[in-house]
Amino acid sequence: MSNNETNARPRRALVTGASGDIGAAICAALADAGCFVYAHAHANRERAQAVVDGIRARGDAGEVVAFDIADAQATRAALAELLESGTIEVLVHNAGIHDDAPLAGMGDAQWHRVIDVSLHGFFHVAQPLLLPMARARFGRIVAVSSVAAQLGNRGQANYAAAKSALHGAAKSLAREMASRGVTVNVVAPGVIAGRLSDAAFEEAQIRQIVPARRAGTPGEVAALIAFLCSDAAGYVNGQVIGVNGGMT
Repeated sequence: MSNNETNARPRRALVTGASGDIGAAICAALADAGCFVYAHAHANRERAQAVVDGIRARGDAGEVVAFDIADAQATRAALAELLESGTIEVLVHNAGIHDDAPLAGMGDAQWHRVIDVSLHGFFHVAQPLLLPMARARFGRIVAVSSVAAQLGNRGQANYAAAKSALHGAAKSLAREMASRGVTVNVVAPGVIAGRLSDAAFEEAQIRQIVPARRAGTPGEVAALIAFLCSDAAGYVNGQVIGVNGGMT
């Protein structure tokens, strides 16, 4: 990944939700591509620090940033501090939470918190970065969605609503920013191996619901995201791309 400021410094990438399996893989892939990676966490700062330690052990660069992306004021303050050092050219909004229940029995807090993190969090982190990206004439934004946003899923009306809303937001933002060299895309993973899916799915169930008959890997998701954040993907814009083994 080449630099956009006459090779003065590496591009800087912010990855929200960096403490999970997919977030960790995204951080590693962007670091391997030459970015300085800000690994964001909120409740799991220790895991995000382990991600950064791994990046540094391979000779790449990064640091942990911690704030609640559902808190607009806290997010804006954290990003203002980072922007004092220059543009953040790459944003991967991977943060998201589950709080599953049938809609008939879902509480207000379950609905709002899931949407606050995935959807409102996207606005909170993306909006302050847009004008600096536009001035730099380069930016890459990727929102991580889910196959649940495309197919729906029992007990996840809140999660599917939050993630599918990202599709419309990304497509609209892509139209707004394309002339400034900024691309905005969505990656929608299916069943991906890791702590959450391993607890939720038996192997036999995965073989039944996924045409590829296996779970994907965090690295497979991260490889696509790293491409979308590269110079080579400059004409890929406003797209929702599934990584789901043929589920859709």
